[in-house]
Amino acid sequence: MRPYWSPYLAGVALGLTLLATYLLMGFGLGASGAFAQVAARLEGAVAPGRAHANPYLVGYLDAGRLWAQWIVVEMVGVIVGAVLGAWTAGRFAWRLEKGPRIGAGRRLLFAFIGGATVGFASRVAQGCTSGVALSGGAVLAPGAWAFLATFMAGGFVTAWIVRRAWR
Repeated sequence: MRPYWSPYLAGVALGLTLLATYLLMGFGLGASGAFAQVAARLEGAVAPGRAHANPYLVGYLDAGRLWAQWIVVEMVGVIVGAVLGAWTAGRFAWRLEKGPRIGAGRRLLFAFIGGATVGFASRVAQGCTSGVALSGGAVLAPGAWAFLATFMAGGFVTAWIVRRAWR
């Protein structure tokens, strides 16, 4: 198994990717909009009357073809890149990381609750952590820097509270 990438090299690569997206596409990086696009299309396929009656979803449904949306293409690239990166490093495996005092069921439940909470909050805030912190921080938006500081502080506090489950 090969070692992880250098965090400094990965940070430079991420910064160059962000710069390239602004220069080439006119947009920064993000993720939550792709999930909202896909969810709107799924509801449109399953319950078209309900989807077209929902003012929140209509904007996504009227945006054009799914594959023409930059953020959807970006997220497909993120998934493909993650799989290729893990595979070429010899780290691609199906496994569940958990602490000795937490079972697989509780770990999956906590992961689902955490993911659903972050997903809901990112839609309420109209952006995810990558969109706000990376793209907003890159253009020196004060709100992005305030968010990033608060997000990191919240992460440290949460880690301090739940670390007992991982020991």
